Amino acid sequence: MTYGIFVHTRKKKMQTKRVILIAILAILVIAASFVGTRVWTSLNSKATTSNYPEITEYNGQKLSSINDFRENSIKGPQTINIGNYRLTTTGLVENETAYTYDDVINNHTHYQKVVTLHCVEGWDVAILWEGIRVKDLLEEAGYNQTAQVLIFHAQDGYTTSLPLSYIINNQIMIAYKMNGVILPPERGFPFQLVAEGKYGYKWIKWITGIEVSNDTNYRGYWEGYGYDNNANLP
Repeated sequence: MTYGIFVHTRKKKMQTKRVILIAILAILVIAASFVGTRVWTSLNSKATTSNYPEITEYNGQKLSSINDFRENSIKGPQTINIGNYRLTTTGLVENETAYTYDDVINNHTHYQKVVTLHCVEGWDVAILWEGIRVKDLLEEAGYNQTAQVLIFHAQDGYTTSLPLSYIINNQIMIAYKMNGVILPPERGFPFQLVAEGKYGYKWIKWITGIEVSNDTNYRGYWEGYGYDNNANLP
């Protein structure tokens, strides 16, 4: 009888060890995936060099060059067929919208502002952005003002979210020009979010959709790998 209890206890201990080992291996796989993604991004992050007819100064402030950006998108630069392109506003709205590029550019007030993008990789660029306020698009769609979150979607599958109050109170815009030049494909044509005061992973490029939501637990691409969802600059 005692031997039977001993064998049973030993088997139970072995099963417990097996479960712990599997759990440790799972954690190691997840960690390796995260580190590998960071290494891949770092190795593939490179400056682009093209000749753009960009301005170099605005109201006495020296501007960075478009060539000072580094390419670090998750699937490489996207090429969008502007003839088929639609910018949608969905979710908690009265009227879902689907704008053409010309609808956005020609039928909304334009704003200009010099804002610096800070990347978590350690580089930054001060650029004159020109674009349309997200608030104006939301108002046309009749957004629910009790909603808490905006989720932005991109052509390459990238997503990120930001508090609706941040977007409204800071008059955040989607840009279609930088330093007086229409956004090049590698820089997010047709639209890039100018997420002032946030790290670069919130500055989503190649925007295709704006979703009004109450899902405060939503996490975008990099946030899903552990990046801070607030992304506030120090």
